Amino acid sequence: MGKSQQDNRQWNGWGDREKSLALTADGASFITETLGLATPLPVATLDEVLAKVPRSRLDKSELYTCDAEVRVRHARGQSLPDWLAMKSGEFNLFPDGVAFPRSSEDIRILMAEAKEKGWQLIPYGGGTSVVGHITPTVSDKPVLTISMSKMNRLLDLDRVDQIATFGAGVKGPFLESQLQAQGFTLGHFPQSFELSTLGGWVVTRSSGQQSLGYGRIENLFAGGEIETFEGKVEIPTLPASSAGPDWRQLVLGSEGHLGILTEAKVRVSRLPEEEFFGVAFMPNWQQGIACAREAVQLGLPLSMLRVSNSIETHTQLYLSANQTQRHWLAKLLSLKGVGDDKCMLVYGITGDKKSNKQSYKRLKAVISQFNGVNTGQSLGKKWAHKRFAFPYLRETLWQMGYAIDTLETATNWSNIALLTEKIEQSLREGLADSSESPDALQSKVHVFSHLSHLYSDGASIYTTYLFPVSGTYEETYARWQRLKSTTSQLIVESSGTISHQHGVGGDHAAYLVREKGERVVDSLQNYFNAFDPNGQLNPGKLFKGISANSLRSHGKQE
Repeated sequence: MGKSQQDNRQWNGWGDREKSLALTADGASFITETLGLATPLPVATLDEVLAKVPRSRLDKSELYTCDAEVRVRHARGQSLPDWLAMKSGEFNLFPDGVAFPRSSEDIRILMAEAKEKGWQLIPYGGGTSVVGHITPTVSDKPVLTISMSKMNRLLDLDRVDQIATFGAGVKGPFLESQLQAQGFTLGHFPQSFELSTLGGWVVTRSSGQQSLGYGRIENLFAGGEIETFEGKVEIPTLPASSAGPDWRQLVLGSEGHLGILTEAKVRVSRLPEEEFFGVAFMPNWQQGIACAREAVQLGLPLSMLRVSNSIETHTQLYLSANQTQRHWLAKLLSLKGVGDDKCMLVYGITGDKKSNKQSYKRLKAVISQFNGVNTGQSLGKKWAHKRFAFPYLRETLWQMGYAIDTLETATNWSNIALLTEKIEQSLREGLADSSESPDALQSKVHVFSHLSHLYSDGASIYTTYLFPVSGTYEETYARWQRLKSTTSQLIVESSGTISHQHGVGGDHAAYLVREKGERVVDSLQNYFNAFDPNGQLNPGKLFKGISANSLRSHGKQE
């Protein structure tokens, strides 16, 4: 039952076992020269982990499987603590069983039994969470993970209203293939698109790479059905309403605490006549920010606009281009006044050909206004071809002895440059006086950022950081925890949100009160408790930050 769901997925990493993202020779040299040589940590085998899986506390049933390997494969997401747990083999916590319901009725049966027997339930979409959404917490009650993978079909397509109804477990590629066969698209393309699910996007308030054109998931989510301990709740697809608060907004970002989203109705668009991506280079970060702000505040009809700072631009060119290609690009740009501080701007234009032509003309004028150089669509096509491949680089770097993680936030335009600088400085200097990093080389952290989602009043900041692993998994975890906690605290103290697109989970829960206020968080938790009075739905996430992700977990299941 369960093993058929494993497909070709890595059991202890990202994505398909047969896919990888290799570094060029220049890219590998760049990493080692920047961070120093590193020694990889040993990786546990699946057999070693299976030997540690405790006996299930659930009785045998046709409703779920207690197979050890299925439990392992559904025990962790893709946060760095999850990654360290999978690679070290020290999971400590596992679900007692995994269910694969095929219908809302199956979920009602599971929830009724869970309510009666006090089980904890963890909804599971694509397993791509990077903030600890799907990791079990310590409990004296059995934990059942509910995989939505079987509920993945297009159930209805209303061509008049342009609303599609899907099973919430549908993954990005299958969702788009079903829609595009009918001449429509959702247009929601997060970096996790290959693996993540529609239900996961909704309950974590996801944002896709082309959110500038299609909107974030809250703009696309029209309604649906959610199974709660008190029964099914239907969410009507009204285009707008002033009849009190919009309950959709509580389902969005609920992270499993209200119930299990079974069907999602989404607003779809007709397939565009034309879509293309291009790349320009701005003279520096300040000009890049100003150009992006001007484009979005003018209301240019773009589907995407993304600006990398100079460090990210430099890094990307080393990781993706050879020396000859970098030389000729630098020479071309220097002739037009763009030098070593160049920042890459990637844009997407989507629509009918006539409108696209006008949009492109206006965008080029804005780029020129801020002394940028447009290089056209050649580099844009390369970016689009690999747009979902970046997470595979994590495995490549891990095998070289480096850990990689990300932080993301959003803030107003007036705070973008300052907050980016603060975030990067916090990460870059975060291990300088660390007791876990006595060696100067081992305390180096390589940090770079980009703006990836733009609004009239601000933008998201997406920061990536790499550092050499320590001599043990515990020390590596401690280094990550130091970088993550100090920088997260800095973000909420500097007018940034703790999460623009990754959700809260367990890793961000401690910072939610600072952003929303204690009274608001208490009122939300009280509201959710009305649907889950005994705290059985995904406990330890969103409101109560419990470090169940840690290698030094609160305990092990007996």
